[in-house]
Formats: sequence, structure tokens, C-alpha cells
Amino acid sequence: MATISPVRFLDRATPPHIFTLIVLTGLGALSMNIFLPSLPQMTEHFATDYRLMQLSVALYLAVNAALQVLIGPISDRYGRRPVLLWGVGVFLIATLGCLFAPNIEVFLFFRMIQAVVVVGLVLGRAVVRDMYPADQAASQIGYVTMGMAVVPMIGPAIGGVLDQSFGWQANFWLLFGLGLLVLLLTWRDLGETARATSSSFGAQVREYPELLRSRRFWGYCLAAAFASGAFFAYLGGAPYVGSEVFGLSPAAVGFYFGAPALGYFFGNWISGKFSVRAGINAMILWGTIISAGGLIASLLLFLLGFKTALVFFGFMTFVGLGNGMVLPNATSGMLSVRPHLAGTASGLGGAIMVGGGAALSALAGIMLTGGNGAYPLIWIMLVASVLAVLSILYTIRREREVQG
Repeated sequence: MATISPVRFLDRATPPHIFTLIVLTGLGALSMNIFLPSLPQMTEHFATDYRLMQLSVALYLAVNAALQVLIGPISDRYGRRPVLLWGVGVFLIATLGCLFAPNIEVFLFFRMIQAVVVVGLVLGRAVVRDMYPADQAASQIGYVTMGMAVVPMIGPAIGGVLDQSFGWQANFWLLFGLGLLVLLLTWRDLGETARATSSSFGAQVREYPELLRSRRFWGYCLAAAFASGAFFAYLGGAPYVGSEVFGLSPAAVGFYFGAPALGYFFGNWISGKFSVRAGINAMILWGTIISAGGLIASLLLFLLGFKTALVFFGFMTFVGLGNGMVLPNATSGMLSVRPHLAGTASGLGGAIMVGGGAALSALAGIMLTGGNGAYPLIWIMLVASVLAVLSILYTIRREREVQG
């Protein structure tokens, strides 16, 4: 299937320009991680402990996952454009709530509402699948998320500098300003790409069993969930490791924190360049192996006594590289199992992926206490990465059985 119609930038009568999809997905990524170097300072500001403050990551991911279950079928029923515009609008209100929260409970409430910005990620992928066939969609999703990777790569570094210069609130003011610009761009450029349907929302939700009965859908979902779960565990635990284990400043934590995103950028470039040629299964397999291999190397160096910030954060680049190869291709695999349910598959697959990530993020926050250093986080990430390898091997085997 070719593109729906020629794309014209800033013309909402045509499908969106790739730049619009990049900034939509990038806003969600920035919202997730720009303030992470500030977590220790925010813990002091709200007079709470790190475990509770770290819930600003875990709860955000949990609500993010729950919303994805709804966003997919809602957008299949009512269209991508209105859901995106409403989602970014609610995100702006929630960001103001975070800024003016008088205590940790109110902050966490509005932080959970901020998760609605996931509409950009879910529907950015669905829009691409609306416009392109499977292998080409994987390539395009790779390019979209490659652009998205630039934002989280520099986001924590910017967040750390803003925190040190103006306080943690500066990060949320930046999110509000950027969110406003993204809302205006989406309104002006994003034309509808979903095929018209007369199905009710209930009918859309009732189509979930069709996806859930597919073993290949589950295989792609679990490969993505475990691969990204390693990264989400990193999101939850790395600020603690950087500040408490290695004694880094917020700006230094922000600088080191971007290591996986650097790898993610190149992993997505590889996906954009080679997915059509190599096929999505091969790309996912090699991505999971690279991620697990980097964590094994990091663990071995730690066991040999090389317990430095450079070793810990440096080898996280391989986790990002692997994720950059796994996620665009696994996402395309999820959406291609039942192409007529692309929005629903994007939402449900994303919910499974992020839900697992929320659990691993919370687990990392709980286990990173006492004198264990970075070991608990490395082990959590390594186990998740190995499970990702096993998931894609199962999926490849299942596909051969079906074809045979």
C-alpha cells in the first residue's frame, strides 16, 4: 500500500510530515526523562524519600501503559487527529499542575496525568502503519524514533544544567513551552490517516481477543517489553546510581545518563537503513543479542573491580543500540499481525511493553538501597535482556511453523 496521498508540510488536508511525527514522539520521551537528574533535589524539595519520589517514573509508566489500551481503539474509532490534539492539550494542563503542586501527593497525581502525552508515541506509530506496508513501516518507524532519540539523549543533560541553574521547576516550564509548540504544529500539519470505521468503541475493544490469540503478536510484544524493560529499569535506577553510588552532580548525571540514547540513535539509524533488506526478525534478534552482550561485559568488568561511572554508563550504550534495533521492528511486527487493527495493536502492544517497564522501574527503585552499589540494576537489566532474546527466538520458530 502506497502513501494515502502526497504529504505537504503544514497542510492538514494531507498526512503529516515526518518532522511532526518526530516531535510528537519526542515530547513524550522528553517528558519521561528530562527531570531525572533532579530526582534527588526534588526528594528534598517535597521532604520525602527517594523511593516515593521515584514513583514519578513508575506511576507515570503504569498510567502510560493503561492509557495505551484505550488510545488505540479510540483512535481507530474517532481518528488519529482529534485524539492527538486532546492528548497534548491535557498534557499541558497536567504540566502546570506539576509545577504548582504543594506536596508530593499532588505532584504525583498530576505526574500521572502527564502520561497522556503517550498519544504521540502510540499514534505516531499507527500513523506510519496507516501510510506504509510492514517492512517499509519498520524502516519509517526507525527514522521517526531515531529523531526521537536525539531528544532523550540531550534531555537529561539539559535537565541537569537547568536544575543546577534555576531549580527543578525549570524542566517542567520547558516541557510546557515545548508542548504548546507541538500542539500548534499538530493542529496545523497532521491530516487524518485512519480509515473510516462505523464500529463503536466497544466493538473496537472486543477485537482485542483477535490480537491476544496470536502467538506471533505475543512474541513481538514480549521481545519489545523485555528489551525496553531493561531501559525502563535504567530510568528508575540510574539517577540513584549516578548520585548516590558514584557521587555525581545533577549536571554530570544528566551528561552520563544520555549514554543509552546515543546508542538508541544509531540503533534506529540501522533499523531505518537495513530493516527492509534484512527483515524485522533478524533485526530484532541481533538487537537483543547486542543489548545482552553489553550488560554481560559491564557485569564482568564490575566483578573484576572496574566499578566506575564510565564503565557503568558506557556499556549502557549497547542497551540503547540494541533497543534501537529491536523496538521499531518489533512494533512493526505487532502492527502487521492484524493490519486492520493497527491502532488497537499499537495501543495494546505498547501497554504490555510499558507495563512491564513500569514494574521493572519500580523494582529497580526498591532494590537500589544499602551497600549493593550498581549490581542490582545491572542484574535486573541483564535478566530482562536475556528474556528478550528468548522471546524473539520463539517468535521466529512460530513463524516458521506457520509458514511450514
